[in-house]
This record gives sequence, structure tokens and C-alpha cells, in this order.
Amino acid sequence: MEGFIAFVVIAIVLLVGLAIVAALLFGGLRTSMMFTVHTQEAVIVERFGKFKRVAHAGLNFKTPFIDNITRPVSLRVQQLEVNIESKTKDNVFVTVPVAVQYQIQKDQVVAAYYELSNPEAQIRSYVFDTVRSALSSLELDAAFESKDDIARSVEHTLSASMQKFGFNIINTLVQDISPDQRVRDSMNSINAAQRDRVAAQSLAEADKIKRVTQAEAEAESKRLQGEGVAAQRKAIAMGIADQYEMLKKVGIEHSAEQLLLMTQYFDTMESISRQGRSNVLYLPSNPGSVGQMGEEIRNAMLQSQAAQDADAHADDTEQQDQQRAAAQQRRREQERERAERARRQAEQQAREAAQQMPPDYPGSGTPPWAHPGSANPQG
Repeated sequence: MEGFIAFVVIAIVLLVGLAIVAALLFGGLRTSMMFTVHTQEAVIVERFGKFKRVAHAGLNFKTPFIDNITRPVSLRVQQLEVNIESKTKDNVFVTVPVAVQYQIQKDQVVAAYYELSNPEAQIRSYVFDTVRSALSSLELDAAFESKDDIARSVEHTLSASMQKFGFNIINTLVQDISPDQRVRDSMNSINAAQRDRVAAQSLAEADKIKRVTQAEAEAESKRLQGEGVAAQRKAIAMGIADQYEMLKKVGIEHSAEQLLLMTQYFDTMESISRQGRSNVLYLPSNPGSVGQMGEEIRNAMLQSQAAQDADAHADDTEQQDQQRAAAQQRRREQERERAERARRQAEQQAREAAQQMPPDYPGSGTPPWAHPGSANPQG
């Protein structure tokens, strides 16, 4: 009987022990003994509120009812967005968004957790102070140009200040410098005006170059044209001189100028009739006036010849006068023959010119002085 009672007592004790163990393993007591830490996180174990150790990733144990754990501390790279409104040196209010990338060092989790009560607020304070100090000494245009310098200044200040608290500042980015909308509109207007001025200057320079080049081309063209006209006139003069020399060689010396004048006149008329752009050629409408013009040309030629002969022989003796008179008579006969040949040539040219005119043109008939025998060169 006593053995049975002892067995029952032992069984009861074992059951109670098993119940206690089960409660510890599967009840709330288990959670107070074991805990899990995720990757890139750290948990601080405290005993009666005092730091005991840092638990890293994996399964960790602590003494139940004695040790406590804190909230997980992230070891990842984190980013803090800070929007700062400040004033530049030229009294322009701007908004500067700054992104701070930081990370808690693995071996300084204790300092990062216990030293700072609100790390993000303290980082914002440092960023505000550094950015406002930098912008207060810069004008708006210089601030845009110095954006990277401001970012480096913020990063340097934060790194020096937060390093001792276990925070590693990886990078600091000044994302933008945004003034008020009216200031942006004014800046765009100024920029547009400057670009318009540069464009106007470029167009003016291009127009100047164009005009100068055109003027130089015109000057060169006129110079070459002048040289061409001069060469043409020189050639004409040399041709006339050659003709005059040829006339002197064949014995026509005193009336050579008149013959050249007549030849030049008819050559000009022929050139106008053949090469003129107009189909109409205006000539004197009265045939009599055309004939008078021919008579005047012949009379002028004869009077000029007579005047030259009279001046040449005014002081000669009577014998010389007789000899010269005979020679003059021979020359007159020769000149009469030459004038007759010139007249026939002129008639031929006039007939050719008349054939080229329209049939119904007034005065298109052959002028009286162009008919053979209509006028006598000697009068």
C-alpha cells in the first residue's frame, strides 16, 4: 500500500514537472527566454534597465523575467528628406530640398541608441544650420552655381558632428533650389531677353558681313567693268587710229576724219538695227530731213576740206598756187570718186536698213539723198 502511494506521488510530481516544462517551452515563458533578430538589425539586451549586450541577426537567448530587449535598430542605409526655406544674399526666399543618406555603424549601435534621443530631428537641425549659413552669403545666381558646394559643406558638417554618435553620413544631396514662382518668371524673362539680345546681335553681325561682302563684290565688279570699258575704248581708239593710218597710206589725209565719221554713223545704225532688243527703230519721219542731214554732212566735209586747202596755200606764190591748184584739182577728182564710192556704199547700207524696218513704218522709204544722182557732192 505504501509503495502504491509513493508511486502515485512520484507520478504527480513528474506530471507537474512536465506541465512546468511545457509551459516554459510553449507558453509566454518561451518568448521571454528566446528572441529572433533579423538581418541588418541589432537588438540591445538590458538587465534591470542597464545595458548588457547587443544581439545581432539570428536566434538569441536572454534570462526570463530579468533581461529585456529594446526595439530593433536598423543597420540599413536610410534617407532623410529635409525641406529648408531660407533667404539668399539678395533677399530672395528659396526652398531647398536636401536628402541625407546615413547609416548606423555596426560597432556603434550602443552610442547611436543611447546618445541621441531623436536622431532625425538632430540631423535636420544640422542641415538647416549649414544650408542657411551657406545661402546667406550667396546671391541667387551664385547659389544655383554652388549647389554642389553646399551639398559638400552639409556632408562635411554632418559627418564631423554625427560620427561620434555612431551615425555614418554616406551622402548629402541638394536636390534643387526653388525660388518663388514670380521670381522664376522674372528670371525666365531676363534669360529670354538676354537670348533675344544675343540673337539680335548675331543677326546684325550676319547682316553686316553680308552687306560688306556685297559691297566688296560690287566694288570689284565695278572695277572690273571699268577696266573692261577702258580696254574697249582703248581698242576702239587703236582701231580708229589704224584706220586713219590706212587712209593716209592710200592718199586720204585731209578728209579722213569725215569719212571715219560717216562710216561710224552707218556702222552704228547697222548695229542698232541688227542687235537692238526693240523691234521698232525711231528715225526722222520726214524724208526731206533725212536728205538734208546727208547734204549737211557732205557740205561740212567739203567746207572743211576747202578751209584746210585755203589755209594751207594762202601764203604761196602764184606759181605754187597754179601747181597746187592743179594738184588740188586732181585731189578733188580723186576725192569726188572716193565720195561717189562712199555715197554708193551709204545708199546700199540705207537700203539694207530700210529693208529691215516694218513696211508700214512712216518714212520707211529710201531717203532722197540715198538715190543715185539725187544729190551732187560738189553741189
